Amino acid sequence: MDLSLSLKDKTTLEKMATSLRFLCADMVQEANSGHPGVAMGLADVAVVLSHHVRLNPTNPKWLGRDRLVFSGGHASALVYALLHLWGFNVSLEDLKAFRQLHSLTPGHPEYKHTAGIEVTTGPLGQGFANAVGFAIAGKMAQDMLGNAFSHKVYCLCGDGDLQEGISYESASLAGHLGLADLIVIYDSNAITIEGDTNLAFSENVRLRFEAQGWAVLECKGHDFLDIDQALNQAQVSGKPTLIIAHTTIGKGASELEGSAKTHGAPLGAEVLKRAKEAAKWAHPPFYIPEEIKLHFSLQRGEAEEKLWTQALSQKTKEQIAHLQAKDFSKVAYPVFELGQKCATRASNGAILNAIAQSYLGFVGGSADLAPSNNTRLKERGDFLKGVCGRNLHFGIREHAMGAICNGISNYGLFVPFCATFFVFSDYLAPALRLSALMQNQVYYVFTHDSIGVGEDGATHQPIEHLSHLRAVPHFEVYRPMDAHENVLCWQVALKRGKSAAFVLSRQDLEVASCARLEQVQRGGYVLYKSTKEVQISLLSSGSEVVPCLKAASLLEEENIGVQVVSVPCFDLLLQQEQEYLNTLLVGVVLAVEASRGLEWFKFADEVLGMQSFGKSGKGADLFTYFGFSPENIASRARALL
Repeated sequence: MDLSLSLKDKTTLEKMATSLRFLCADMVQEANSGHPGVAMGLADVAVVLSHHVRLNPTNPKWLGRDRLVFSGGHASALVYALLHLWGFNVSLEDLKAFRQLHSLTPGHPEYKHTAGIEVTTGPLGQGFANAVGFAIAGKMAQDMLGNAFSHKVYCLCGDGDLQEGISYESASLAGHLGLADLIVIYDSNAITIEGDTNLAFSENVRLRFEAQGWAVLECKGHDFLDIDQALNQAQVSGKPTLIIAHTTIGKGASELEGSAKTHGAPLGAEVLKRAKEAAKWAHPPFYIPEEIKLHFSLQRGEAEEKLWTQALSQKTKEQIAHLQAKDFSKVAYPVFELGQKCATRASNGAILNAIAQSYLGFVGGSADLAPSNNTRLKERGDFLKGVCGRNLHFGIREHAMGAICNGISNYGLFVPFCATFFVFSDYLAPALRLSALMQNQVYYVFTHDSIGVGEDGATHQPIEHLSHLRAVPHFEVYRPMDAHENVLCWQVALKRGKSAAFVLSRQDLEVASCARLEQVQRGGYVLYKSTKEVQISLLSSGSEVVPCLKAASLLEEENIGVQVVSVPCFDLLLQQEQEYLNTLLVGVVLAVEASRGLEWFKFADEVLGMQSFGKSGKGADLFTYFGFSPENIASRARALL
């Protein structure tokens, strides 16, 4: 950007910033809710960024665009005001409906809800990690498709984002990978909700990021030329770059300027009036001068996209079409025979490789557990600094891993997966929840799924985690009973195109199912049924299904009619019509699962589950100790009759 030193141009920039500043304040005041301080403090930075960022408001999904992430989602007034001024489908009436029910301008930015929003942000630090994901995806796209994808990823963050641990995790990985197209603008206003940041935060942020391999620049956050110079230097730093913009929260907010009181509440009518008088802004609320609209407009984006598209080769267009299609119909899945013994984590590894063989955009990795999670994509290379293979190494950074995968998914060309032990899903639960909220496509592979983990003990044995994930809306949890059912679960999940978890065993499980795709896609099906009239139904998932089959044999020896129902996806079972459920829930119903299992009471008369955390010992011994032997299952079933 060439910002002239002439007084005329400086005056125009100041008018742009003032217009933006009070537009945001008016939105919060009209809603009587929101965060005006950050939006007002960042207005000058946003004006300069408007001259750098490459977007096309007429096509928000243009693949060649820069990605812009607002990690501090509470500053959504600034986001929506910019989208309106830039020319996106956000009207002035939408701004007036800020934070109102069913509006396009909710309290925090929501992906797929408002044009121009790249990712759902709100929980602090998530957006920072999402931006790292966008930068990783951009490098992959550049490697596969050429320099047409050498665009920038911009992220605006604040003190709150940098205090959250996820930012440290993701920044560390970004520096290690040398993600030079990533530019983070840190709104350093030294204020959080409780007051000055020195109450709880005194580290040297510059040194932290330099130690992680970042280039660090500083600028006066209300000096247009200084901001512009920093952005220009960041373009060519050769490293991920942090720009520390020293700003004043609530800039221009009269006597509240610089105060924590501007963070999370409207300025108030009188303060806002005095602020406008001091700025000589003699206009009604929501007024935007026509010349200011023209200066903000990103009409150039349409021409930029046209030139970008014309420069693509036919081969590149075909590759893009393959990646965007996300067509998994030709995957050559592995075949597993009845009686074969195989841990579902192992069968899952073969399935992942089959998917990667068919679809080039299938990428992912583990939180330093790939050999144990069985997530290595063979002959697909590693994603390292300067090398763009499809195996990601997240290190021991589960929280960042989930959020990075959200960024990769939202980029638009890739389907990511990530993996860790099931008990560590706690560490990435916020990112997983946002996957569900955005309804994007991220696959979470969780192995070591129960007390079958064995000797590692209670700290590594997930007990409550199935119930937690099954409670998340718009998210599906698959816990296959064997390798064959695992294949079918993946087919269902890929066809549905939603974020999902695969919860898999450490121990070998006998292949005992001959399920069909149409059965698994219902979430549950009758695996075995007595010839006698059914008196009891045993419902189960995963490693507990075969013990239920053996318990059924014991019950039949006593002339008790029984059926065994495998439930590989509880979430899908919930969606079935009552007529189908009636075929599964025959007689007295006992649910059996080595987990807390309270959700099973939706269907069951009784639940045989875990009443405590696990213990250290051999997995088989623990199953017997906690009551999941065929003999105890049969005894519990018999007692219900």
